[in-house]
Amino acid sequence: MVRYFGQTRILVAVDCIIFGFDGDNLKLLLIQRGFEPEAKKWSLMGGFIQPDEGLTAAANRILKQLTGLEGVFLEQLKCFGEPKRDPLERTIGIAYFSLIDIHQYEKQISQDYHAEWFLLNEVPKLIFDHQEMVETAKRELRYKAALHPILFELLPEKFTIPQLQSLYEGIYGTTFDKRNFSRKLLSTGLLIRLDDKHKENSKKGAFYYTLDKTQYKEKFRSFINFIPNPESLIF
Repeated sequence: MVRYFGQTRILVAVDCIIFGFDGDNLKLLLIQRGFEPEAKKWSLMGGFIQPDEGLTAAANRILKQLTGLEGVFLEQLKCFGEPKRDPLERTIGIAYFSLIDIHQYEKQISQDYHAEWFLLNEVPKLIFDHQEMVETAKRELRYKAALHPILFELLPEKFTIPQLQSLYEGIYGTTFDKRNFSRKLLSTGLLIRLDDKHKENSKKGAFYYTLDKTQYKEKFRSFINFIPNPESLIF
């Protein structure tokens, strides 16, 4: 086999950042690393790319192997390549991230590597540069959420406005005024109110809504005004 002469071989790995929403809180999926260095410490789902597979195929394989999750849409985020990011060997890390409805996938979760969901404000210390990866993914998620209603992908077919507000507050780490949030949300023209209510948290209950998919492409840019100064989120 012909090879490039005199070049150092470098390992390439992928790491999966999985955000999930359970109807009340936004969470991050982590595992306990199964080998040294940093064995048994909390980690993103990561592994090395095999010679015969592409990046996305590797990300899907590793995610399924370590958590049991499959069929999850993954988007490539960024390459992390600081020379000493892995103390054992020079390794380039390519991060992928995803948004999922936790309830839709909860039966798939494997316990082989102690996969566990953590609230975003309660994430334990992570190995290597995994915290930097998570923060980068959060910034990208905030940017996308300000310019496009992608967060509906985290919700069930029908949902309440308080549930959607909880999701946005989790993404941005802040609190929105309930009346103002509801008014702006309904003004987008993207929601259809259903006849039934969610009554788990109060006797009065909250009406369920569903996304009007016929208006989705035409009116999605109305979400640009949903979050104050979305341009400031660009990085």
